[in-house]
Amino acid sequence: MEPSLSAGIRAFARGSLRPQRTRVTTPGGLSYTEGPPGGTTPGGEAEARGAPGGRSLGFVPDWSVDLQVGAVKPWLLLGSQDVAQDIQTLQQHKVSHILNVAYGVDNAFPDSYIYKTVTMLDVPDTKLTNYFPECFDFISRAHEQGGVVLVHCNAGVSRAASVVIGYLIQEDGLSFQDAFSLVKRTRPAAHPNTGFMQQLSEYNPCLQRQMGES
Repeated sequence: MEPSLSAGIRAFARGSLRPQRTRVTTPGGLSYTEGPPGGTTPGGEAEARGAPGGRSLGFVPDWSVDLQVGAVKPWLLLGSQDVAQDIQTLQQHKVSHILNVAYGVDNAFPDSYIYKTVTMLDVPDTKLTNYFPECFDFISRAHEQGGVVLVHCNAGVSRAASVVIGYLIQEDGLSFQDAFSLVKRTRPAAHPNTGFMQQLSEYNPCLQRQMGES
């Protein structure tokens, strides 16, 4: 019996499909690539690398190190947690102060740098302005002391970039678009989540100060 037309179409479709990979960034800042399990596909790579207890992760973690530093100003730097944990990179850029807005990232060199930890979640409904005063105060004090401050989160993409953009809007009087463009030029990976972008585009430092005084 000859195979039916529908069976032939299904067989052709299966043979022509290629494994697909989807890059995912978790709220905690971890980036990984999802893919089909088994064989030499991404899931197979994860299983080959191994997970604690021999459990397959089901995705390929992105273990690549990101040491790219965005020098927004000579004294204001933007980067990932990898930069904050790499002593050579910190020394190379003459960092003296570190603002940690990551989730679950310890300060690696407490005896060597002045730290400020402000734990933020990279989710669109996080209220950025609640965190701005203490972040901006730390950055300004570092500058007044002649220091170089690194602002970092987990991936150096959303939270830390948002803090720096907000700081440029408030302290330098830049528009959102100009502040965003400056940060993007110095660190191309910077990309605040949609909620943060909306909040930053509407951020009015004068209005915030008035509300705080009332």
